[in-house]
Amino acid sequence: MISTAIRLARVGSRSELAAAILMMLGYPCIMVAALLPDIWFFAAATAVTYVSDWYLHQRGSYLVNRLSKVRAGLPIRFLLRQLMVILLLARLDLAEEPLFFVAVACFLVFYGLQAPHGALTTLLRLRRTMPIVTRNVDLHAVRIPDAPPQRLLHRSAEKMLHLDIPAMAGFIVAAQTGSVVFGYAGAGLTLLLGVAYNAVLLPYVRRGRLAPPAPAVLKALDTWMREYRPTVVLYFSGSAESAYQGNMWLETMAAVEGRPLIVMRERNLVSQLADTSVPVVCVPAGTHLMNLDLSTVRVCLYPANVGKNIHMLRVPTMKHVFIGHGDSDKLASVNPFSKVYDEVWTAGRAGRDRYALADVGVRDEDIVEVGRPQLAPIETWTGTTKNPIPTVLYAPTWEGWDDNPGNTSLLLAGENIVRGLLNADRPVRVIYKPHPFTGIRSAKAKAVDFRIKAMIGKAAQKRAADPRWVKEASSAAAGLRAARAELAGIEARLDELVKPGRAGGDDAEESRVSLADPARQAELATLRAEWDDAYWRTFGWWEHRTVDGAQPKLYDCFNQSDAMVSDISSVVSDFLASGKPYAVTDSAQLGAEEFKRQNTAVRAAVILSNGAEELGQLLDAVSDPATDPLAGPRRELKRYLLGPDEPTSMEQFNAAVRALTAKAEARNAGVAQRIGEQAGPTPDPEASSSGAGDGEAESVAAATAAADPDVP
Repeated sequence: MISTAIRLARVGSRSELAAAILMMLGYPCIMVAALLPDIWFFAAATAVTYVSDWYLHQRGSYLVNRLSKVRAGLPIRFLLRQLMVILLLARLDLAEEPLFFVAVACFLVFYGLQAPHGALTTLLRLRRTMPIVTRNVDLHAVRIPDAPPQRLLHRSAEKMLHLDIPAMAGFIVAAQTGSVVFGYAGAGLTLLLGVAYNAVLLPYVRRGRLAPPAPAVLKALDTWMREYRPTVVLYFSGSAESAYQGNMWLETMAAVEGRPLIVMRERNLVSQLADTSVPVVCVPAGTHLMNLDLSTVRVCLYPANVGKNIHMLRVPTMKHVFIGHGDSDKLASVNPFSKVYDEVWTAGRAGRDRYALADVGVRDEDIVEVGRPQLAPIETWTGTTKNPIPTVLYAPTWEGWDDNPGNTSLLLAGENIVRGLLNADRPVRVIYKPHPFTGIRSAKAKAVDFRIKAMIGKAAQKRAADPRWVKEASSAAAGLRAARAELAGIEARLDELVKPGRAGGDDAEESRVSLADPARQAELATLRAEWDDAYWRTFGWWEHRTVDGAQPKLYDCFNQSDAMVSDISSVVSDFLASGKPYAVTDSAQLGAEEFKRQNTAVRAAVILSNGAEELGQLLDAVSDPATDPLAGPRRELKRYLLGPDEPTSMEQFNAAVRALTAKAEARNAGVAQRIGEQAGPTPDPEASSSGAGDGEAESVAAATAAADPDVP
């Protein structure tokens, strides 16, 4: 019942649900208390609404956003409390007293102060917003001043409104004690704080404290582009939840031949981008992107099929490649949109065959097999479990944009899978890592995800109380404490390194200070490896675990597990690189043979029904690899899906970049030659001397048209 209420209220936890109920009940209680009148009841209800409202804002509750949509936003809620204290004073027969008029005047003036405060904070945000956001790009040609202190602008409207607390408290105390001094003092303090907040903001709107104008910033970027001369671009655009699609290619871009550049389109994704030494330029406006000097770029890589790709696809001087963000048997892997690219790069032969079977217009000669460079960190299975008991990773994909039952195993089989692993005859450790998109479209999927996490948490508590595991925990206690201390130290150092410059800087300031430092990058790489090692040592090898968020990464979970259960997604193809046993759920109930026929990646998998009764086959393969009938098929399928081990994927990737760069150069040279021939003046003995100038003008016009496709 509580979980149902949580879903209906769109809150994330029981504490949020409790705060939401208290807030919604608090306002009617304030009105009743004012009408009675009952000062103590009024004070208690007012305090409850302040605290619950603040807590919901701290947690970023969805309910708070919904209230603003139905005209019950934050300013209205504060105004309602203030009107109720005026009503309370009137009901206490103070309407003819000076205190009443002071209260009315105080709140009127206080709301008058909201306008300049809102104008100042809005102006600061607008004038501190540059047309681009960069990382590892030297913009020394423009002066970017330090940002205002974050505490002044972060949730500024909420902070300003909370300055009414002294006045509210003063009037309530004055009403209770009969001493108007408290009311006057509270009102004066509220107005003084309101004026002070505005006064503190004023210096930051001076021209010298604002970001440089857009033309100057764009000119500085053009200067840097001409000096850097990028050759390979990773072009990334997507929703707030899709940062992982770009992050998975960062290490590959850092190792690619040439001069790489990452071009992004959404500001909010820049902060979610993992640390990289590759220059990053976020250009939100399509007009600015179209005016960006990309004349030296020869290869552009696209990890996702999104609408904003068209802004880059229009550039003819580079070759465009779809590289995707995973290689699987999902329909997204054979999207008909892929035919707009010059080439489609797949991991292995399976990707080529997949497009041939789909017949969506992608030509076989436009497909290049480059392997999967990202899979280098995945460790190959040794044939034995890492720990005394096997670890099984459950990594389901998300529910997708439609209601196809084959999208995810969560809805029909997820709880059965986890229950079967937790209750297995032989002890198993379960690691659950859901897809980042889980629950963004389907409330049912979100609810199942919530229940699975609860199941794993409960099983972990039960195992912690079991005498066998208590003994293990006791013997490992010192090591666990040392690992936690080590992890805390690593995280503290990472926090210092990940965000260069002072804390609280905005996008403009971070664009100025976020420059590549080889020594810093090397230390970050070392610390991240140490973090991953320490993280897994902070809890016992027998402890069940839910792994949310970006860290630890999925591939780190691969390396910690001895087997995996998943769905039709790139996760399955990637896991094959480990050589470990795996199972895939036939959620659509196609039947094992038909399921294998339709989905290449499951041909060496244990096929699970929605009841997950076949889990025993997977656990048997882990416990006794000698009797594993799918070991040979897994090796063959790995080569088919992911390509050969030699040459390495990175070598194959760079070879593809070189080949496509040569094609782009040949194309550009051919176009330049044809334009030159076409623009050449035709000898005409009757032409006047002024006519020769017309031929030159036509030549310049033709060259301009070639450089900019928008020129008619």
